[in-house]
Amino acid sequence: MKIALFGHRFNTIYLKKVLNMIDLLNKKNTDLIIDENLYNVIEPYIEFREKPFLFSKYGQLDKDTDMMISLGGDGTLLDAVTVIRDSGVPILGINIGKLGFLSSISIDESEDAIKSIFRKEYELDKRSLVKLEEPSNLFGDLNYGLNEFSVIKRDTSTMITISAYVDDLFLNTYWADGLIIATPTGSTGYSLSCGGPIISPESNNLIITPIAIHNLTVRPIVIPGNCRIKLRVEGRQQDFLCVLDSRSRALHSPAEMIISRTDFQINLVCLGKKDFFKTIRNKLAWGIDKRN
Repeated sequence: MKIALFGHRFNTIYLKKVLNMIDLLNKKNTDLIIDENLYNVIEPYIEFREKPFLFSKYGQLDKDTDMMISLGGDGTLLDAVTVIRDSGVPILGINIGKLGFLSSISIDESEDAIKSIFRKEYELDKRSLVKLEEPSNLFGDLNYGLNEFSVIKRDTSTMITISAYVDDLFLNTYWADGLIIATPTGSTGYSLSCGGPIISPESNNLIITPIAIHNLTVRPIVIPGNCRIKLRVEGRQQDFLCVLDSRSRALHSPAEMIISRTDFQINLVCLGKKDFFKTIRNKLAWGIDKRN
């Protein structure tokens, strides 16, 4: 099996567990390919039979790569998506971060997770992405995000005005600090913190959530995932920020953007039976009464 390891610098208290996981992969004669940043972190502490193939960007992974293991938090997994793109390579998120909605397997469970992978005891959870169609040059070929696309005012001054259209039908004009277009995966992220609903991943909808809206009667709205959304942004300030997951670019006001769903999906590895509701119960502590 050919497995890619992806990650950034992490707390050294997890180093031994990471090395144990890599040692187990080596014992199973895995053909390992490793992200350059991760290799620089672990190289002083481990001896490879021969130096593994290193990668740092999209296009350097072999097409026959069976799986990528993302070592880190949800942010690391979002970065891994920019390397995988439309290749279809499944991603297993092993959490060395904090909350871990996407990287749901803890580092303590990593060895059991590896054994399950080799026994084929996993399912693929297909996740849709959102993309910025226009302006097409703003993010280049990284014009998509797994969580959300956001328009945000750049500083602490005046709010911005955002007119939104869904399939060329006028929806609303938002006077706010910004607006989020979230995928079901992103419904438990920034959108949730702004009052947006939690959407089951397989629903394939999009969520339009305002940020600090001036008119409190305006609420988040869920629309079909195959809609195209047009935004017209104006404000007193010269520019504002467009954000795709963790990547941001400045855009001058006034400006127009078109957002839609990508024509490809990302495959997340789910060990055992998929249970999104169990994940949100555990991560959000639903049903726990601290009085007891």
